[in-house]
Amino acid sequence: MLHPSYTDLMKVVNNEVEQGEAPMVNSRYSIVMATAKRARQIIGGEETLVDTKQTKPLSIAIEELNQGKIKITHED
Repeated sequence: MLHPSYTDLMKVVNNEVEQGEAPMVNSRYSIVMATAKRARQIIGGEETLVDTKQTKPLSIAIEELNQGKIKITHED
């Protein structure tokens, strides 16, 4: 089981959205794509943004997202 859950991660990502605006993320797919992209960056040598006992890049990326250290934006 994934901790935090997808719904918890979506709440973290969407917490800065103003009332009445469309949510930044409204699907699990967006969460998966964002964390996978960040995990690839970590594998490529990017500095991690959180202190964690985790060693797996995907786990680190999930924790970064959960702590609000990374943001998901729309690509135009």
